[in-house]
Amino acid sequence: METAELTRNDTKLSPLNLEEEILALKKKLNAVILAHYYQESEIQDLADFIGDSLELSKRAASTEADVIVFAGVHFMAETAKILNPAKKVLLPDLNAGCSLAEGCPAPLLKRFIEDNPGHIVISYINCSAAVKALSDIICTSSNAVKIVEQLPTDQKIIFAPDKNLGKYIIKKTGRDMLLWQGSCIVHETFSERKILMLKAEYPKALLIAHPECEEIVLSSADFIGSTSALLNFTASSPANEFIVATEEGIIYQMQKRSPDKKFIPAPPNANCACNECPYMKLNTMEKLYLCMRDGKPEITLDENIRLKALKPIQKMLEMS
Repeated sequence: METAELTRNDTKLSPLNLEEEILALKKKLNAVILAHYYQESEIQDLADFIGDSLELSKRAASTEADVIVFAGVHFMAETAKILNPAKKVLLPDLNAGCSLAEGCPAPLLKRFIEDNPGHIVISYINCSAAVKALSDIICTSSNAVKIVEQLPTDQKIIFAPDKNLGKYIIKKTGRDMLLWQGSCIVHETFSERKILMLKAEYPKALLIAHPECEEIVLSSADFIGSTSALLNFTASSPANEFIVATEEGIIYQMQKRSPDKKFIPAPPNANCACNECPYMKLNTMEKLYLCMRDGKPEITLDENIRLKALKPIQKMLEMS
């Protein structure tokens, strides 16, 4: 059981059993805790639902809880609020952002769209509510290929904000898409040279990769898929060793599903923990407890933006 000395406004609190306190608050608030696979393992263990962006969007759309506590990043909590305007949505740390979302400001995307008329706009869910409001369809890495394949072959497409996922979709579908030049700081950091060295060290290991990785890494991969697809692949594959080219938080669930298998996190180019998302890791058990205790930070949205952002999300859910 985890305990902590918590301090807020210079008031020192007694040591708490955080797990018990969070569970008690969840019952009191009639709350649901949604956690992404990239969260710390203790948060994953406490969550009612763990998943990737698509799975968590569906859970957020269907929940009957009064309060949604989103252990993830800002755009995920915004999505939950877009789908549940009457519910309170809490995010343990408002600074838990996303390099993809930050690299695609809505005013610049709006200008990009205006400069390229006649295009339908598909935006990866890793974007702000304001960018969603400019989009025609939202997608995730789980359903992006499926969504693009449903569009007429002569339909011009703008894809934002992830250029690497966009290139992967182009390769899979043969479609010509205009790409916003954004990328994920975690998935762009993997070193092809170090991965090839790992493959030499573990000759039986399969390289599995998220499509946000650079094309040079994907070209060496034995399997490419969303976070959930990677998890399911490792559970069903007869292989016993995997080199995992995505945020290493997912390895916790992989190990739980397949305790007898070996999972090796793909190394970044630098000697750092760059294969951990610094935004995801801003959420902690202490912050989770405090946000539930105090009812903040709370996600709020301009209603006009929310309604515009809702339409492309609903379109995604229909097409998925």
